[in-house]
Amino acid sequence: MLDDKDRIFTNLYGMGDRSLAGAKARGQWDGTADLIGKGRDWIIQEMKDSGLRGRGGAGFPTGLKWSFMPKESDGRPSYLVVNADESEPGTCKDREIMRHDPHTLIEGCLIASFAMNAHACYIYIRGEYIREKEALQAAIDAAYDDGLLGKNAAGSGWDFDLYLAHGAGAYICGEETALIESLEGKKGMPRLKPPFPAGAGLYGCPTTVNNVESIAVVPTILRRGASWFSSFGRENNVGTKIFAISGHVNKPCVVEEAMSISFEELIEKHCGGIRGGWDNLKAVIPGGSSVPCVRGENMRDAIMDFDYLRNDLQSGLGTAAVIVMDKDTDIIKAIWRLAAFYKHESCGQCTPCREGTGWMMRVMERLVRGDAEVEEIDMLLDVTKQVEGHTICALGDAAAWPIQGLIRNFRDEIEDRIKHKRPIAAE
Repeated sequence: MLDDKDRIFTNLYGMGDRSLAGAKARGQWDGTADLIGKGRDWIIQEMKDSGLRGRGGAGFPTGLKWSFMPKESDGRPSYLVVNADESEPGTCKDREIMRHDPHTLIEGCLIASFAMNAHACYIYIRGEYIREKEALQAAIDAAYDDGLLGKNAAGSGWDFDLYLAHGAGAYICGEETALIESLEGKKGMPRLKPPFPAGAGLYGCPTTVNNVESIAVVPTILRRGASWFSSFGRENNVGTKIFAISGHVNKPCVVEEAMSISFEELIEKHCGGIRGGWDNLKAVIPGGSSVPCVRGENMRDAIMDFDYLRNDLQSGLGTAAVIVMDKDTDIIKAIWRLAAFYKHESCGQCTPCREGTGWMMRVMERLVRGDAEVEEIDMLLDVTKQVEGHTICALGDAAAWPIQGLIRNFRDEIEDRIKHKRPIAAE
């Protein structure tokens, strides 16, 4: 359980003043030049020691990612790109940061860019986020007016410019190389790796792409120390995390909590319990729509962190967008809806994804009606395995995993529906 004094995002709900003066009153922009004055190596080492893993879904160690950037420039500029695309269904954490606590992100951009020898940073914001874009742009303008950005940013001696780029609402642009393509004015299609962005990213220059939350926590970690941040959660799953809980709970919410909190405590403490009580819990998608669902009875004692959800429940923490479903839910139809989403959002570059997402959605459509043969369940599972791991980016995996989770956990329901629709003829 996280105490209020340990919360990084102190204005997550917009109750306080979100202006620059309000942010400074809450301790932001305090001694920024001193942090930068400690040097690149110190910042990157501190981030490594903090144990922060990327908050955008994959959970890659942030300090390690930063260290991949070249130490000395070969003549090309370096860039930081902040992924504010947040198009994963169920996920709505970054929008609260940008709307209500934008200076955590802006200060984080300055410090992280300095650490990676970048004089410019681009924040790529989701097309649907109109008000968030306005709030963030107003905060950036205020930071420029106050001398916190631009020449000699925050009195640090480092020249730094921050740009806000508005996407057009494509889910695929949340993938880092598709995001870079879109930033360059091209169609949002993932690139083959290697080269990785740290070698050749935006405009062919060394680039690091980080999630909003990953960057916004940086100033507080550096101020309070890596050991403070790593004191929360379990080993390799440390720090604080914003959870977005939606669906069939009494009070859906977005809340900052300690990593490795139990699912039961998260729901009871912040959401007022499951709608209709714990016996009414059917399934949970613990990390945004691309991770497999988990049966309700297996979730109650679950630990909400990367390793437990992956190793013990064959799911994932993802973006920590917790989608709760009670026994009124038609789970087959719910997963069909996700299949339809991924079919719609596939960029069509890879054949397994382009053909497979449509094929999986159409089979799911028939399973919703029970208009199928029992043997088709295994055939569908087989096709998800042919899509998973055979595409340039992870959208193929994201389309396959919800269906795999459904078949693994709710095969009996699918079979019952098929048998109910096709009663065996009397002998």
